[in-house]
Amino acid sequence: MLRDIRKNYQQFELSEKDLTEQPFELFRRWLDDAIRLKVDEPTAMTLSTSLDGQPDSRVVLLKELRTDGFVFFTNFGSSKGLQLDKNSRAALNFFWPALERQVRVKGQVEKLDEKQAADYFSSRPRDSQLGAWASEQSRELHSRDELVQRFQKIANQYQNRSIDKPPHWGGYVVIPFEIEFWQGRPNRLHDRFRYFLTGTGWLAKRLAP
Repeated sequence: MLRDIRKNYQQFELSEKDLTEQPFELFRRWLDDAIRLKVDEPTAMTLSTSLDGQPDSRVVLLKELRTDGFVFFTNFGSSKGLQLDKNSRAALNFFWPALERQVRVKGQVEKLDEKQAADYFSSRPRDSQLGAWASEQSRELHSRDELVQRFQKIANQYQNRSIDKPPHWGGYVVIPFEIEFWQGRPNRLHDRFRYFLTGTGWLAKRLAP
């Protein structure tokens, strides 16, 4: 039964001595651990946005960790893009089950400038570039054939030439004001530390699990 599914976390701990002055330093350590140990989709993060009080979540990929925030890319006409136009606050959640770790982020979202978005777009695989043109993300489709045909049409248009970044596609950075680190521990006595951004810098406090 569902109620009987549980795991006793006991691999690691997180104590005050492990904390860094800036939460990005600790996040980088944890992300590097996930990459080094080859966990599935180490850069996957749940992005939660909201409009009119209704939360909406989906998984996107972290594409850059800056000194001030977390970068991802998407179609501006997607549900998340339209929601961020109206409410620029969002939340992120990283979960690495193999490491029994979770990171929660709350922050303000800003668009990247066109040059940064174009630079990243040019580094994407060609088929991903074509897909950014072919998919009117979050819009209704009559069939999968419609999408495939649109992809092929775009591929024919760009045959033997470079692909420009679509004007409706670009990047965002989530600039946090709160970051929480969660490390699973035995008996559900987990280690939790939440960093708060204050007027003088970051302050970390231990939380009850």
